[in-house]
Amino acid sequence: MGAIYLVRHGQASFGAADYDALSPLGFEQAAAVGAELRRRGVEFSQVRSGTLARQRDTAATALKELRSAVPVVEDARWNEYDHVDISAHHAGGAPQEDSRAYQSLLDAALAAWVESGDAGPCAETWPAFRSRCTAALADLVASLGKGEHALVFTSGGVLGAVAGALTGVPEAGLLKFNRVTVNTGITKLTSGRGGVNLVSFNEHAHLEGEAARLLTYR
Repeated sequence: MGAIYLVRHGQASFGAADYDALSPLGFEQAAAVGAELRRRGVEFSQVRSGTLARQRDTAATALKELRSAVPVVEDARWNEYDHVDISAHHAGGAPQEDSRAYQSLLDAALAAWVESGDAGPCAETWPAFRSRCTAALADLVASLGKGEHALVFTSGGVLGAVAGALTGVPEAGLLKFNRVTVNTGITKLTSGRGGVNLVSFNEHAHLEGEAARLLTYR
């Protein structure tokens, strides 16, 4: 049975001029998840990443630690939703100043985004986002040979949408799963005769114990 490992990117630069850049801590997290994947001894036949800088840099750093020479295929369908556009239309353009306050506003904005459906004012609606995430997963699954494993570097909203779809609650999944994803958390799916199944969500043992200082949510 094949498996797909979905990894959330490392910590981005919240509040900075370029949010998409990995923070110094984000690079450390990326190296830590690479070491964890190497420890598991999984051989990956395919590696995918979104096109955002934080996703690509997490992939490059983790793969160096993993010592994998498998080329990364970039696919924009693994990109995160546009939090700036969503907050502009549904939260009055909340500034990125205080992380906790911003998270509360973003949660409310995401709920409104989901509720607005296809009629929403954002450039990408919730149904469109959900469809492209599940399509990216379906295409990856279809490309895997029997028993092959794939690794994907993506974002929390994509993980929430995918996990929600696989558990039959896409809307609630986005809102609940997305909020608790940790930077470089690992979500594992299996693919076989029974379809695609969610085996684990948001694993982050590599960010506990002596590495606890690396644990972040934003």
